[in-house]
Amino acid sequence: MENDILNIRDMSIHYSTPRGTLKALRHVNVSVPKGKIIGVVGESGCGKSTLISAIIRLLAPNANLASGAITFDGKDLFGLSEDEMRGLRGTDISMVFQDPMQTHNPVLTIGRQMTDIQYRDDMTMEQKTKRAVDMLTQVGIPDPAARLNQFPHEFSGGMRQRIAIAMALMARPKLLIADEPTTALDATLEVQIIKRLEELQADIGCSILFISHHLGVIAELCEEVVVMYAGEVVEQGSVREVFHSPQHPYTKALLECDPGHIKEKTRNLPTIPGEIPDLVNIPAGCAFAPRCPRVFDACHTQRPEWTRIKEGQHALCHLAGKEAVQ
Repeated sequence: MENDILNIRDMSIHYSTPRGTLKALRHVNVSVPKGKIIGVVGESGCGKSTLISAIIRLLAPNANLASGAITFDGKDLFGLSEDEMRGLRGTDISMVFQDPMQTHNPVLTIGRQMTDIQYRDDMTMEQKTKRAVDMLTQVGIPDPAARLNQFPHEFSGGMRQRIAIAMALMARPKLLIADEPTTALDATLEVQIIKRLEELQADIGCSILFISHHLGVIAELCEEVVVMYAGEVVEQGSVREVFHSPQHPYTKALLECDPGHIKEKTRNLPTIPGEIPDLVNIPAGCAFAPRCPRVFDACHTQRPEWTRIKEGQHALCHLAGKEAVQ
């Protein structure tokens, strides 16, 4: 744990709703080592957004921490005051949001926004401007000094996302949370953004928690991957082990749905049958059982245990490590 910049242990987040308690996250364990890039993958509704909100402690008013803790750089985040937590956001913990077209204030120039976010630093305006120019240079924005005077609408989506990355990394944070930063970009820009993010991470030395549903991006950028389903971590391990030898049927199904795995031309893309369970009325046993092709009686009545497959790979499945996932 001393090598982890972020450590989430047995965390459960519940929402109070008119229908009852919605168990958005249940007994989640995630570690982000210092200087590493960890990917989190899963379909919509798996709990990725709630996980991010819990880390930066910007949960909805009807949310509560039912169990567990989040430790960042030795500090219990849920034990900090609001002022202390505000001091971490944007400095030690930065974030790149999903949609580059809505990240920036449309009525302020990029230069104004990049200098305004340095309000904590005891620097002259000239020094802040120089830092902004340097960061735009690092993310590949041409003629950065002149472009500080432009408004967000004068940039393409790819350039806006580069500017968002520059702003997030300006304070040289210890942890960068990237929330699907390439979702709104085309394939060519996606590759460029990933490469630039990788280069900046190596230069700054920060850790990155990379949230995505794009398995190819996870494989390209991340060292370890966390697979989430219906509010639980169902598999975790090195990208190589998880992608080449998945131990949870959900991980296997996700990989099969990736277009990059399709070998022959087809008019019908593969899907995972069924629906995510109701998180207010979670069924007993394994949450994936209603959709699982390997389901058997115990799956409906007994919650599976977190099983060690090999060094660095674990899965939440009754059959994990006992037989190959077919």
